[in-house]
Amino acid sequence: MADLERSTAAAPATTSAAHGGELEALPALVGRLGDDVMMLLDTKLSLLKVEVKEDADAYIQGGVMIGIGGVIAAVGFALLNVAVALGVATLLPQDWSPSARYAVGFAITGAVYLIIGGIIVVVMKNRLANYNPVPTKSVDELRKDKQWLKKEI
Repeated sequence: MADLERSTAAAPATTSAAHGGELEALPALVGRLGDDVMMLLDTKLSLLKVEVKEDADAYIQGGVMIGIGGVIAAVGFALLNVAVALGVATLLPQDWSPSARYAVGFAITGAVYLIIGGIIVVVMKNRLANYNPVPTKSVDELRKDKQWLKKEI
């Protein structure tokens, strides 16, 4: 019977020792959880860096290809303009000297492009002057939120 009493008296001590062990392990678990969360965040940030770098590389490569295409298109456009100017020169009177016809052909072609370019510039300037860059929907929502906050406070 004395042994039974001793074992029962020792039982609460073992239980509290077990809880004490759990309490001591809790900070270690929280610390390990914090380390794991930091490692997860580091991994996510590394992945984000890789993805951003890949996207930037793709945009740079695309931009370079667009630039090369633009240069090739500009050369083609210039050659087409020369052909148009020479074609206009053939429509001019044949009694003019060839150099005068070419000069007037290039001048007429240049004037047509200046007029077209000027019209485009004026139209786009007017459109931009009438354009309101303020995001009206977002501003309206912010005003509503501001009024709501004033009512709540």
